[in-house]
Amino acid sequence: MADEKQSSGFSWFLAGLGIGALIGVLYAPKSGRETREGLMNGAREGTDYLKQRSREAADQVNDLVDKSKTQVTEYVDRGKEYLERGRAQWDEFVNQGRQFMNEQTGKVSAAVEAGRQAYQSSSASPENNSAESA
Repeated sequence: MADEKQSSGFSWFLAGLGIGALIGVLYAPKSGRETREGLMNGAREGTDYLKQRSREAADQVNDLVDKSKTQVTEYVDRGKEYLERGRAQWDEFVNQGRQFMNEQTGKVSAAVEAGRQAYQSSSASPENNSAESA
């Protein structure tokens, strides 16, 4: 009995499928060939549209990459310029420091030499010291 119900249900399914196909063919606005051609044309147009949009997107990406490269190059050049300025200032500070040290070294050397000569001149003539004391 279960087999009869299953085969009966399947029979009705096939019958409904056939009737639906018949009604679809009778009420179809276009023939099968026209419908297939319409679907193919729609697919081609969609493909062409996607290709065109892909090209446009690729062009936009390329433009952005070019702009980015230009900006990065600009920033790198600006950074190099700042670095060179900093190096030049550093060299100037170092040279000023060296010059100051040389000046101070000269002054200290002159003062030491003057002190040495004064000491030698005062210690070289002990007679002058004893005469001046008395």
